[in-house]
Amino acid sequence: MELRQLEYFVAVAHERSFTLAARRLHVVQSAVSAAIASLERDLKVTLFERSAQRVVLTEAGTALLPEALAVMDAVQGARDVVDELGAGMRGSVRVGLLPGLGLIDLPAAAGEFRRRHQNVELQLRVEPEGSAGVVVGLRNGDIDVGFLGVAEGSVPRELTAWELLRVPQVLAVPTSHRLARRRSITLVELADEAFVDFPPGFGTRTLIDQKFEAAGIERQVVVEALGIDNGVQFVQHGVGLGILPGYAVAGMEGIRAVPISDHTFQWSLYMATLRKRKPTAALRALLGLVTAHLRHPEGTEPGRDLMDHQN
Repeated sequence: MELRQLEYFVAVAHERSFTLAARRLHVVQSAVSAAIASLERDLKVTLFERSAQRVVLTEAGTALLPEALAVMDAVQGARDVVDELGAGMRGSVRVGLLPGLGLIDLPAAAGEFRRRHQNVELQLRVEPEGSAGVVVGLRNGDIDVGFLGVAEGSVPRELTAWELLRVPQVLAVPTSHRLARRRSITLVELADEAFVDFPPGFGTRTLIDQKFEAAGIERQVVVEALGIDNGVQFVQHGVGLGILPGYAVAGMEGIRAVPISDHTFQWSLYMATLRKRKPTAALRALLGLVTAHLRHPEGTEPGRDLMDHQN
């Protein structure tokens, strides 16, 4: 097994195409095909299912991918050590974002990163399926690091995660709604209400669904919002109730926050990578800039790892 073979394997896995992988690697397609075929012979397995329409990892290929990524990261780590003595940091960092993530000034962080590390390619992309999409992207090696908005303790064990912020949720009620006059409410009293929420796969949606299911309540979600601000707007217009970050509805016209007396809703914002992948120097630099550009709306709390970083 050669390093070049693993590099070509990772490229095909990412691009899901031999043609696109060859273009990314700046080699001819026949070289990629020959390298993958040789690797399959060495390992005595088939790594990709090939057809005219698609290229898909087999079970063996899926198992090999995180190990191959770890090898590539180790090689990049060796390059980082040398680069720090010479031309400076190099490489690439691909980041998976959550839709409507307003807790970080990402444009400022990305701009500062590019100015400091001009030889590092930084790619940012939104995962439409939220935290679930970020986890899939990390597993597939499509991204190097991603943001997760999930309940504390629910980060998959295969990931290493840094907790950045803790975000309490409140019940957001349109001021025209009958419940807006209540001082508090129990979960069971919400059984017949219409809700605004995010699509399945978003960490906060999972958290709320689990709470209602545990209480034996079937919740009616009438709107799947595109982001926090979008969800707030639907609540403002009386479309439904929402369990939303307290900072997002504080002082918002047309909305009143009503405490849920018998349940607590809170999620944490994390940055995460695959546990098997050693963070490169570029990734560590990005993590530092993200923490420096975190927004701290009233009601949120620093995450455990951020407090450690500050201390």
